[in-house]
Amino acid sequence: MPAVQLPLETPEIAIAAAGGALVRRVVLPSGVRVLTERVPGALSATVGFWVPVGSRDERDDARGATHFLEHLLFKGTPTRSAFDIAVAFDEVGGEHNALTAKEHTCYYAKVRDRDLPMAVDVLADMVTSSLLDPDEFERERDVILEELAMADDDPGDVAGERLSELVLGLEAPLGRPIGGTPASITEVSRDRVAEHYREHYAAGDLVVTVAGAVDHDAVVEQLQLALVRYGWSLGAASPRPRRDRAAQPYAAGGLTVVQRPLEQVSLMIGTPGITATDPRRGAMAVLNAVLGAGMSSRLFQEIREKRGLAYSVYSYASGYADAGLMGMAAACAPRKTLEVAQLMLGELERLADGASDEELRRAKGQLAGGSALALEDSDTRMSRLGRAELTLGEFLDIDATLERIDRVTDADVRALAAELASGSRSIAAVGQVPEGLDTQLVSPGSARVDGAAAAAP
Repeated sequence: MPAVQLPLETPEIAIAAAGGALVRRVVLPSGVRVLTERVPGALSATVGFWVPVGSRDERDDARGATHFLEHLLFKGTPTRSAFDIAVAFDEVGGEHNALTAKEHTCYYAKVRDRDLPMAVDVLADMVTSSLLDPDEFERERDVILEELAMADDDPGDVAGERLSELVLGLEAPLGRPIGGTPASITEVSRDRVAEHYREHYAAGDLVVTVAGAVDHDAVVEQLQLALVRYGWSLGAASPRPRRDRAAQPYAAGGLTVVQRPLEQVSLMIGTPGITATDPRRGAMAVLNAVLGAGMSSRLFQEIREKRGLAYSVYSYASGYADAGLMGMAAACAPRKTLEVAQLMLGELERLADGASDEELRRAKGQLAGGSALALEDSDTRMSRLGRAELTLGEFLDIDATLERIDRVTDADVRALAAELASGSRSIAAVGQVPEGLDTQLVSPGSARVDGAAAAAP
């Protein structure tokens, strides 16, 4: 089955997907979009309420407000206290949570099929009617500061944030930390977060996705009744357009070293990647699998198995509407840092010479099996629907996805690897980082130590 386009102006679409699943999507007159995937034999369902606002959408005086708001929506509405929200899911054995990303926020729950109406009702209440209680706001400010402190204690998290700043830009919206900084969370006011809430949470912004044991028509009816009951006006409106996909400029790259008295150095190396909708994303998936996405990958075999230089080593790729990042990561003893960094970059450069037939076969098999196994989980299917609607603008079932992967050739991988290897290099290292990392791997003068500019020795 080819990709099915999801135009915002098309009110209703039905898709017979692989494995007997039925995907239905409706754009309601209010602008609310609902996508469901009925999976044969499922006894549970996962529902997600998505809004296309993430950390990149924050104004300078509201950095961290999106994540702050995610916390606050669990803290009560006019009809439910925070405890009531928790009990609603706990007493039926359900799971509920939320996530904030750079380009979206999602509130989700997984329940038995019989409890899906309750989950839709509670999530609708939270999204439409949060009190943003001043006392809860101040308590949650402290909770978020603790969360940021916990992340700052994780050298891998710190290295990841510094790498994003280097590749995507320290002051660019995409390069900012999703959760904000201790300073921005300390300074942001309740009024500013409330303004952010009113600006981005409306019918035209909302996408609801449900996967598993789901009756599409019943969910649409329950959702509309709940949204009206909790105070939203569902007058005629258009859905919010998808993000502009015009490519954004990347940062110049460089080196950030954060010196800390740790046993290991958390090392991350990155280059500009490809966007979420780039037609080469199949090639990127295969490239990443060959390079560092498994125990048979080049990075794992060369750095861990053959040389014993690191326990953890891998690669990854992140795509956004108008930018992307391809990264490699390892944790190693300080004295091994330079050698590991050289090997990581060397393996990326070597991919520009091509992958063997065996590597391509293995990578495609890994992606096929991993994708099929992931779809055993309704959470994955629900998230796939959200990504299709908010980011891609098209739906691919598992068969179409694997067909795209199978069409990837060695020439595709070589060309993409050459582009990545020739891009600006960014390196972030946290721990007792030895001297010489900057002079060996980054052009002189680009080094920054603990976030401050510093000339390379």
